[in-house]
Amino acid sequence: MHLRFTTAGESHGKALVVIVEGIPAGLPITSAAVDRDLGRRMQGYGRGARMKIEADRIEWLSGVRAGETLGSPIAMLIPNRDWANWQDVMAAEGTPGEPRRRRVTRPRPGHADLVGVLKYDRVDARDILERASARETTARVAAGAVARRLLDALGVEIGSHLVSLGGIRANAPSPLPTPLNDASDASPVRTLDGTAEAAIVARIDQAKKDGDTLGGEVEVVARGLPVGLGSHVSWDRKLDGRLAGMLMSIPAVKGVEIGLGFEAARRPGSLVHDPIVSASHHDHPRAVSDPRAGFRRLGNNAGGLEGGMTTGEPLVVRVAMKPIATLMSPLRTVNLATGGEASAQSERSDVTAVPAMGVIAEALVALVLADAMLEKFGGDALTETRRNLESYLAAAGRRWDAIRAQAADPEAD
Repeated sequence: MHLRFTTAGESHGKALVVIVEGIPAGLPITSAAVDRDLGRRMQGYGRGARMKIEADRIEWLSGVRAGETLGSPIAMLIPNRDWANWQDVMAAEGTPGEPRRRRVTRPRPGHADLVGVLKYDRVDARDILERASARETTARVAAGAVARRLLDALGVEIGSHLVSLGGIRANAPSPLPTPLNDASDASPVRTLDGTAEAAIVARIDQAKKDGDTLGGEVEVVARGLPVGLGSHVSWDRKLDGRLAGMLMSIPAVKGVEIGLGFEAARRPGSLVHDPIVSASHHDHPRAVSDPRAGFRRLGNNAGGLEGGMTTGEPLVVRVAMKPIATLMSPLRTVNLATGGEASAQSERSDVTAVPAMGVIAEALVALVLADAMLEKFGGDALTETRRNLESYLAAAGRRWDAIRAQAADPEAD
């Protein structure tokens, strides 16, 4: 079994739609649980006016009844509240001979505008930017909220926090707080470092005055994962590749690291790989992994993944986002209508969306992990999925006990 999803809709269209298929029957879920993550996506210091207009809420279209999933495809509708102001611009059927208002003929450097109009043979870049907009990630966060609910039911917690913004780094405490999001969401920039928070807010204020934008990094952490999700046997089943591909699909994301990431390339192997000890070393101060499979790791430089499979330690993924392409002090471009030089299009925009990107990244990590859980444990109903997971973990523990017993007494039956 696999989890699949698809989205439809434009930034200023009537609504966004998302369909999620593969969620087992019997998963308790409410619209409030999905709306909560949609609300988190809209927060963060440095957001623009659009966040004051929209108040995203889902409407169930199918797949849920009496507060539980049915096992059939789940469809959700997310209306755009600003549709009334854009109906004549975005309506599916136009008036013959009359050009649409708000045409975009000055493509923004760093955005999909120019390559999109060239690829799809358009002149008005609005035909491109409406779908390329990060507004589409609203639908993906809704899908991720459903996936997160499945992971919650299977004992997995996912959270995120800001690592850097505008070149200012935040120092996170060790260990990270639990639940992680309760701590990070309390900050306007979702950081766990109060000193860095003040400096980041000041950096955002200055960028706004300058008509500029800022990028940054977030870290997503998933705790409670069993060992063995993903696979080493084929390239497209490796979980690190699946995570990286999904996260790189977020607009403006330019890099993904797992565990030490690029730092691992700068160290000798003795300072990279995590020593393995028996689960009996439960008092070891550096033992961090889940002991249910019979072992522990003395560290988590691998970020919870080895050979494309989960190790039982927390999954740690960092995601880097470039500055937003829409600048209030626009860069040079070319006018597609005249061929002459021009300043790039400038519409309402955020100074930064890095804190919100953390929420989006959580949702996409949840979708990948929920798919991996269903791939491994299957189940048409949640009770079956949970039973398969518990049986797998129990068998792994018994196998390790048997190996140790045999090693202690080679002649024992």
